[in-house]
Amino acid sequence: MSVFDTAKSTPVVNDIELVDPPADSVSSLAFSPKADLLAVSSWDSKVRLYEVRANGQTQGLAMYGHEGPVLDVCWNKEGTKILSGGVDNAGRMFDIATGQSQQVAQHDAPIRNVRWIDSPHGGILATGGWDKKLKYWDLRTPNPVATVELPERCYSMDVKYPLLVVATANRHIQTFDLNNPTTPILSITSPLKNQTRVVTCFPSADAFTVGSVEGRVAVHYTNVKDASCNYSFRCHRNEKSPTEKDQLLVHAINDIAFHPIYGSATTCGSDGVINIWDFEGRNRLKVFNAQHGPITSTCFNSSGTILAYSVSYDWHKGHMGMTAGHPNKILLHSCTDEEVKKKVQLQTRRLR
Repeated sequence: MSVFDTAKSTPVVNDIELVDPPADSVSSLAFSPKADLLAVSSWDSKVRLYEVRANGQTQGLAMYGHEGPVLDVCWNKEGTKILSGGVDNAGRMFDIATGQSQQVAQHDAPIRNVRWIDSPHGGILATGGWDKKLKYWDLRTPNPVATVELPERCYSMDVKYPLLVVATANRHIQTFDLNNPTTPILSITSPLKNQTRVVTCFPSADAFTVGSVEGRVAVHYTNVKDASCNYSFRCHRNEKSPTEKDQLLVHAINDIAFHPIYGSATTCGSDGVINIWDFEGRNRLKVFNAQHGPITSTCFNSSGTILAYSVSYDWHKGHMGMTAGHPNKILLHSCTDEEVKKKVQLQTRRLR
């Protein structure tokens, strides 16, 4: 029986809608690294856990709360703990086995991002906050093991050991080698001209992507010898109307997620569109039909066979943009190799 009280999942144009979605906008999605369990954080101050079964049916398994909107969620390496951070300035950990949650991190302002670091010396939680601090936590102790002063408020953060990337307000980006986690190895201004919405590490940990509000994505390599491989391109833009083809609507990039097997990646935006890209080959592999609302988050399961995505208001128009009846749902897409596998021989228009 679902803990969220409702009925069976229903197919939505070949994709399956999760039962009992959050009551407010979805901020983040994260699949367990060990099972088809999906953690969902939301502006309704809750984190929900769903089981995705082999037949595509879904069931709510657990739910725990923060004292304010939850902005991010992730898992530990073993898939036994969910970590989350939110507007209540707190980081919380939920134990799957016991069904209990506890506070494990604290900032002086909202925690925007949480990421689990699987280091050779053991697991560490990294938190980035609007108090302009990056903190590292050993969950066996109540205080952070290290704190880094950031140039501005944390807007996005990602980890692929040993690389950690933080993007802040005013377009600052810093990268860290987690073998020396308190000293940035690179401090740059974003190659994009407007506010950063998301940074995501390459699976190879030698590069990262940047998505901004201007409908552009940048690919940036951490080693200066690879600087010639850096580039950016336009996406998530469309004509204002069939009669105004010279005018474009530009949409924010809300999330970027890499496929765990093939290394292709999604971008999703306030236009309600998901694209799948081969960043290294500079090709687009797939474009999804637009949803009737922004896509706020995407993630693949550990085998890369399922793409989860959320259709929610992303606050790009502020409070006034949150209208009654705005869609708020999470869907599951069954991935095929044709959609996500890089096409080495295929000649398509290159990104620019």
